[in-house]
Amino acid sequence: MNKLLISIGAVGLGTGLLAMSTASAATIELRLMETTDIHMHIVDYDYYTDSQNVTVGLARTAALINAARNERDNSVLVDNGDLIQGNPLGDYVAKGDVLRFGETHPAYKAMNLLDYDVGNIGNHEFNFGLDFLVKALSGANFPYISSNVMVDLGDGSDQPYFEPYLIQEKTVIDSAGQPHDLRIGYIGFVPPQIMNWDKDNLEGLVVAQDMVTTAERFVPQMKAEGADIIVAIPHSGLSDAARQGMEENATWHLAQVEGIDAIMFGHAHAVFPGNPAYDNMDNVNNETGKIFDVPAVMPGFWGSHLGIIDLTLEGEAGNWQVASSRSEARPIYSRENGETVALVEPVQAILDAVDNDHRDTLDYMAQRVGETTASINSYFAVVQDDPSVQVVNNAQSWYVENIVRGTELEDLPILSAAAPFKAGGRGGPDYYTDVPAGDIALKNVADLYIYPNDLKVVKLTGEQVIEWLERSAGQFNTIDPDTNGAQPLVNDSFPTYNFDVIDGISYHIDVTVPPRYNNDGEVINDEHRIVNVMFDGEPINPDQEFLIATNNYRAGGGGSFPGLDGSTVVIDAPDKNRDVIANYLLSQGTFNPSADNNWQFADWSDAEVVFKTSPKAEELAADNMAPGELDDAGFRVFTFN
Repeated sequence: MNKLLISIGAVGLGTGLLAMSTASAATIELRLMETTDIHMHIVDYDYYTDSQNVTVGLARTAALINAARNERDNSVLVDNGDLIQGNPLGDYVAKGDVLRFGETHPAYKAMNLLDYDVGNIGNHEFNFGLDFLVKALSGANFPYISSNVMVDLGDGSDQPYFEPYLIQEKTVIDSAGQPHDLRIGYIGFVPPQIMNWDKDNLEGLVVAQDMVTTAERFVPQMKAEGADIIVAIPHSGLSDAARQGMEENATWHLAQVEGIDAIMFGHAHAVFPGNPAYDNMDNVNNETGKIFDVPAVMPGFWGSHLGIIDLTLEGEAGNWQVASSRSEARPIYSRENGETVALVEPVQAILDAVDNDHRDTLDYMAQRVGETTASINSYFAVVQDDPSVQVVNNAQSWYVENIVRGTELEDLPILSAAAPFKAGGRGGPDYYTDVPAGDIALKNVADLYIYPNDLKVVKLTGEQVIEWLERSAGQFNTIDPDTNGAQPLVNDSFPTYNFDVIDGISYHIDVTVPPRYNNDGEVINDEHRIVNVMFDGEPINPDQEFLIATNNYRAGGGGSFPGLDGSTVVIDAPDKNRDVIANYLLSQGTFNPSADNNWQFADWSDAEVVFKTSPKAEELAADNMAPGELDDAGFRVFTFN
């Protein structure tokens, strides 16, 4: 690429002193609004289930934007990236020969109607390569920034690849109705981990630098160039972990950089203020929305919220100070009595702007993306190794193998953990995955992974892996080989999403031994259900280290599993598990999802063991499974020898 510095849109960068509209001190009420992590959820639609979804969509967030803008005389609107990737609409535009130079990306067909002031680059913007990114950004009618992505000039110096910051002059009205020219500075950041996450797209072309160091470099420069206030837009989450440099979630540290007046952050797919996860974080006010007394907001993901910071500025031309602030993340929906309630209706102009792209995506989702040589169902997912879990584990292992290449982790063996999500239970006898052999469409991916989890990788020892499996084995009741009569195998109080199967090793589960853990993750038994654990043909070494692919829920402590509290995470992957599976299926063409039978039960002698599943499972049952009667809930009861 001949042009190293890429600037998209017009930038007001005058260097002269601003004229004062009044000689006396004044008060300005300025509303800052933010969207972030839209991930191509422009329409309020779930392409996997082929149905409307009132919890997502910029079309609905637009209603909040219009209302919030009408509430104030002075407002600005920013987007914080992770925009052009994340759902089938984004995949359709990027993977097909759909977008050409000179054409407008669907994201900007919508966003250009909303009068954005500036956009920041998120990590997922690089997923389709720099050429596609530049092509997409060319359709925006507002400028883009990112300060810590650089071109190494090879002589010890560097040059920003994007415009690192902007200073825009905006005419605002004070509380007395008088106009003022306010110079608002914006500076954007992206996690430097993009160099690992998108190594193939970026290596040799750009480098990413530490966000805090970059802020310390450019913020004083912005002040020197006349910025009255500075708004930081880090595509970065919030963590108060001690600073090591090159943090992915650096917002807490950025708030300590002198000169930053407000922070509009994202990346974490969370809400701030008001999220209990941030209640006990040092120097964070989770009620007022301040970090080290700097006003801040993070508005969820997929258009779920609009971020708002209301600043009260006092002073005069060239000398404005933030006197007070109020932050909120305003939602597009609520949950009442277990039901989802839409709080706004979609803006029709946004839906109309992308209608053709939306319809094309529906056709795309219905098309064949591969072929499975065997059926994929979860009828027996809790009683034997299962194809629906196998596909997930295959995909996660494939993904991690790619992202650890060239890192210090690449020599560690990779395992993968996944659980059956659709396995009857409270969902009833029809709540199972059932994809027949043959052509498979992208919408089938929803059957394989129903939750919008983020992929995480933890590093554990062999001993810790066994304890993980012990916790999972709480799925089963204790079987007494000496008892006559039917004994239910499955503990119905144990959610199947906590029954993790770990691929890459083999093992037996001895259900004649009582569970080692209770449902709170507390050890209640010194014995072990998990036996005969083998890795690479040998008994597992309890001291050997492994990488295990999982999701953010499990890695962060969900389910109260031993060794999983967030502290063992070594890779915060930039992708969702569901997207990983979709990309894996696309890469395989024809694939065999059959389970590899890496786990099974130890012998329970002559005990009569029963379990229940869908009546549809009868024709698929193995020889050691004898169908019986239907129970009152409509499940078929099987005897398992």
